[in-house]
Amino acid sequence: MPIAVFALASLTPALLLALGMFTGGWWLLVALVYVTLFAFLMDRLIAWMPPDGGELPAGDAVLIALGLSQLALLPLGVWALATHLTGIEWLAGFVALGLWLGQIGNSAAHELIHRRNRAMFQLGRWMFIAILFGHHTSAHRLVHHPHVASPKDPNSPRRGQSYYGFLPRAWIGSFRAGLAAERALLARQARGERRINPYVVYLFGALAFMALSFATLGWPGLAIYLGLAFHAQSQILMSDYVQHYGLRRQRRPDGKLEPVSAAHSWNGGHWFSAAMMLNAPRHSDHHAHPARPYPQLRLPDGAPMLPAPLPAMAVVALVPPWWRKIMDPRVKAVQAAVSIASA
Repeated sequence: MPIAVFALASLTPALLLALGMFTGGWWLLVALVYVTLFAFLMDRLIAWMPPDGGELPAGDAVLIALGLSQLALLPLGVWALATHLTGIEWLAGFVALGLWLGQIGNSAAHELIHRRNRAMFQLGRWMFIAILFGHHTSAHRLVHHPHVASPKDPNSPRRGQSYYGFLPRAWIGSFRAGLAAERALLARQARGERRINPYVVYLFGALAFMALSFATLGWPGLAIYLGLAFHAQSQILMSDYVQHYGLRRQRRPDGKLEPVSAAHSWNGGHWFSAAMMLNAPRHSDHHAHPARPYPQLRLPDGAPMLPAPLPAMAVVALVPPWWRKIMDPRVKAVQAAVSIASA
């Protein structure tokens, strides 16, 4: 997919939000419609399967632009929501900004924390810290990737588990598992190597951001900041829920789990939501190749596919009976196919 498509799809709502936070009015409603109805219609009405690949330097520039946009939009949004937005403008601004942070900002931060370039990694880490979710930097890389689709991964939901039951389990479980993984790394570090537990940075960074919100905008500013952070975090955990629901790695005769494969993630084949979320719906290939830049992610043959775009399936997941009716038969079909293939 051309890098320009990624840039336009992901940065346009950031511009709409910035205009709306300064001026109010219909800009915020347009931003909300853009990340919801417009994205859904573009996926549904325009059938386009873009070619794989893209220019990496330009792709990195999009990531940096998105990272800087998040770090600017978040305080701007808290200020606007706490000072001059009211009524429908306030509601549209809060919902749209939370969706942008959790779906688009998260996609950029997620990509950045997988980069070996230290500056890019740090940008992604601080994007997560800014939404009070810094531990995700450790838990995602050290727990989710090695243990995905197994009981050891708090972010891999069981079949039949609702999103509302998954959310607290994943948040608390990933915090603990990431902390344990970082402590294990520290215990193995070479003598004389000085490295603090990154959880210290996550916690003190979060406290500093909350203190700044309170110092500048009082209790209303702090409450809005906490609300936006939770809104964004819930979107991130929703992505994990939808993309891994019910899929499990089988245990081999030697007692070890089978390797992670394309069968252990749900994927989306819809072009606009993929562009807006930096190919995050091409999730199987990301787990197979975590360091592969987002423009180069592919849809593996035979990978489990979601019946609708990822954001639309997130809405379905908010209604557990509806979600189970759609997804449980698909989970059973994937598991049956895997069992037959491994027999």
